[in-house]
Amino acid sequence: MLFADVPWYSTLLNWLVVIASLLLIFIVLIQRGKGGGLAGAFGGVGGSSAFGSRAGDIFTRVTLILAGIWILLIMVHVYVVQNTKGTTSPSAIVADQ
Repeated sequence: MLFADVPWYSTLLNWLVVIASLLLIFIVLIQRGKGGGLAGAFGGVGGSSAFGSRAGDIFTRVTLILAGIWILLIMVHVYVVQNTKGTTSPSAIVADQ
């Protein structure tokens, strides 16, 4: 069996976690550096932003909100996976083999 028998909402949660992760990576990468850190190590200018001076505040707020949503999605997904794992009866597992 290539794919596990999982409910449709578990697959949906997987995709939502992947999309939120990619968005979070993108948002973090386009933020301007605060001086030291990796922004200056790779030749980036620490104080400038292509999106204006207020963009730092907006990106920080979006990053925090998106990180909170990502954590909630992970928690819900763990809960769903743990509950669906317990619904299989032992006789179904033996019959599968």
